[in-house]
Amino acid sequence: MAVISKQDFISSVADALQYISYYHPKDFVDAMNAAYEREANPAAKDAIAQILINSRMSAQGHRPLCQDTGIVTCFVKIGMQVQWDSDLTVQQMVDQGVRQAYTNADNPLRASIVADPAGARKNTRDNTPSVVHVEMVAGDTVEVFVAAKGGGSENKSKMVMLNPSDDIAAWVEKTLPTMGAGWCPPGVLGIGIGGTAEKAGVMAKESLMEHIDIHELKARGAETTEEKLRLEIFERANKLGIGAQGLGGLTTVLDVKIMSAPTHAASKPVVMIPNCAATRHVHFTLDGSGPAELPVPDLADWPEVTWEVGESVKRVNLDSITQEEMLQWKAGDTLLLNGKILTGRDAAHKRIKDLLDSGQGLPDGVDFKGRFIYYVGPVDAVGDEVVGPAGPTTATRMDKFTDLMLEQTGLMGMIGKAERGPATVDSIAKHKATYLMAVGGAAYLVAKAIKQSRVVAFEELGMEAIYEFDVKDMPVTVAVDSSGNNVHQTGPAIWHAKIEEMDTKLSQ
Repeated sequence: MAVISKQDFISSVADALQYISYYHPKDFVDAMNAAYEREANPAAKDAIAQILINSRMSAQGHRPLCQDTGIVTCFVKIGMQVQWDSDLTVQQMVDQGVRQAYTNADNPLRASIVADPAGARKNTRDNTPSVVHVEMVAGDTVEVFVAAKGGGSENKSKMVMLNPSDDIAAWVEKTLPTMGAGWCPPGVLGIGIGGTAEKAGVMAKESLMEHIDIHELKARGAETTEEKLRLEIFERANKLGIGAQGLGGLTTVLDVKIMSAPTHAASKPVVMIPNCAATRHVHFTLDGSGPAELPVPDLADWPEVTWEVGESVKRVNLDSITQEEMLQWKAGDTLLLNGKILTGRDAAHKRIKDLLDSGQGLPDGVDFKGRFIYYVGPVDAVGDEVVGPAGPTTATRMDKFTDLMLEQTGLMGMIGKAERGPATVDSIAKHKATYLMAVGGAAYLVAKAIKQSRVVAFEELGMEAIYEFDVKDMPVTVAVDSSGNNVHQTGPAIWHAKIEEMDTKLSQ
């Protein structure tokens, strides 16, 4: 009989969360590098390059891969012969591990969890509570699967109650384009089939803990219903041409994982949950001999990918930018931003709207006229850092505020990740503004371009405060230009047609 101590369990969870904050799983790095090597769309290839460079930098610097260090999910499988040396429940022990990991002075992780979700939504400050799934199994060990899931990809989860005769692959093919690019493709799709609605959701999430092996499966051939479905969905998803960051390209998903369970004869529940380009998970086993020992990856496992500044890349001085200069930018252009930008995301935009609606105006020291706003909630800085990892958050969530910001504050443009909605694109064109896209999943790389940082308003909001950043050569893509041309529409459409053309040639 194994005796598992409270301290061994807590420290193992804490260590695991620190570990996954800066180490991508090797199978994910390999799959992303393979996608990089075969990508034919320069914009998508550039985005994957930034993700791979960021991954290596995070592994070297032991700083978060993404500024959104996630909501923690733990699957804990407890052997029936295990005995606990603990006065805490499993939930309490996991939460204590989360608390230790997220408040680690050497590598503080962003606290993103809010209590009272339907009301005040007050930040708990230590990223607790976590989501814990406990299963009793045979044996005398405790298996723990730890993941940290970003909100951008979690928000794109989809659930449907299909009819028994409905085609699951067809539903995925129809649904995936509606998810936009906020889940930061390319990534992995986790799919749960059967059971009940909540069972399908749990299976979908648990399937994301599995090893990426779709190409090995293709090589040996499918043997089960689930394997056949994985391959079918993988092929159909990648033929959509959505591509990295939704820019269009050959790789939208790196793998498809499926777990299933028996279900009611009248039911076919299906849940799809995507993992983003900041895929973070690890598995360890406790047998009573001490805390888990996680292997230190070899930096040689990371490819030597570089990001080159081509002749077509335009350097922009945001401190002297004019409307006339910005009007020359075209959708798809790559820019290197220099100068001062302001930040703001959900909570700051809500505050600004309330202030403007009440007639009070903007806070002292905040002036958006002729300036750009960056949708970001950075990680706290450590050591001599100006700011911690500071990648973009999903811009779509700010759509409902965009017309107000452009109309009433004189804002010139916005920086975020993923697409904008049709009404927002129309507003951008109406106001002759622009929307620039930074690569989601490259937060540490972006932070290196930030040379100064200071809070200018709403300090009490923590990571959601308004900051002023001074940036040097921050890479972005013009996603929506001042005429309303939108790469998140044109890119996938072009590459969907190109993939169909390539398939036709291959079949002839």
